Amino acid sequence: MAESPSNGEFSLANLLPVEAVAAKVEAADWREAVTASGDLLVSTGSTTPQYTQQMIAALERLGPYIVVAPGFALAHAQASDDVLRTGMSFVQLAEPVAFGHKKNDPVRIVVGLASKDHSAHMAALKELSQFMVSKEKMDELASAESSEALAELLGINKQERES
Repeated sequence: MAESPSNGEFSLANLLPVEAVAAKVEAADWREAVTASGDLLVSTGSTTPQYTQQMIAALERLGPYIVVAPGFALAHAQASDDVLRTGMSFVQLAEPVAFGHKKNDPVRIVVGLASKDHSAHMAALKELSQFMVSKEKMDELASAESSEALAELLGINKQERES
C-alpha cells in the first residue's frame, strides 16, 4: 500500500488493490454478497474476518442503509481494532441480489470499505461516486467480463501500480 498522502486522504488507486477486485461473484443473498466483499478485505490485509461479521451485524440491526445508489452497496462497519488498515474491495455480482432497499434494489456492485478513521477514505469515495451517478458507468462495471476489465474501468490496473 502507498504511504498516506500529505492531506491524509487516499485515492481509489491507493485503497483498492487489483487483488481486491472480483468479477462475476456468485451470491445467493445480501449476506453472501457482503461476505464476498469482506473476504477480499481480509485477503488483502485490510481487516480481520470479524470485521466482515460486523458489517453483516450492522445491516441486520440498521437495515439496507448501505445501498446508496441504484444497484450499488457500500458495505462497511464502524472503525474498530478489526480494521488493520484503511482499504477497499470491489465485487461485481454474477446476478443482482436484493438487500431490502425499496428504491435501489437489486444490487449489482458491492464495495467493501474498511477505514481506520473518518476521513482517510473520502477522496476514494469521491472518485467512486463518479461511477455511481452515471448509469452508463454502472452498466459498464456491472457487465465487465473479468476482474482485470473491472480494474481497468476503475483506473487501478496493475501496470499503473508497478510504474
